Amino acid sequence: MEETKNKVIYIDYCISAFADKYDLTNKQAYAYLSRFKGLEFLDECYEAEHLLSIQDAVDDLTQICKSNGGAIE
Repeated sequence: MEETKNKVIYIDYCISAFADKYDLTNKQAYAYLSRFKGLEFLDECYEAEHLLSIQDAVDDLTQICKSNGGAIE
């Protein structure tokens, strides 16, 4: 249960950091990351990603989304 809570907090923080970097609202960032598989990536790779900096996570999200059709760079 605690790991699930930590994962949710981490993903929420990543969404917010992504929104800040690209001047989006959290709602826009969530929609974009959902559409281009960024949230799926964070969920599947949480064990490794949460050990990195948030900036690294945002950079990884940018690349994952780009490889899935996203246009934000």
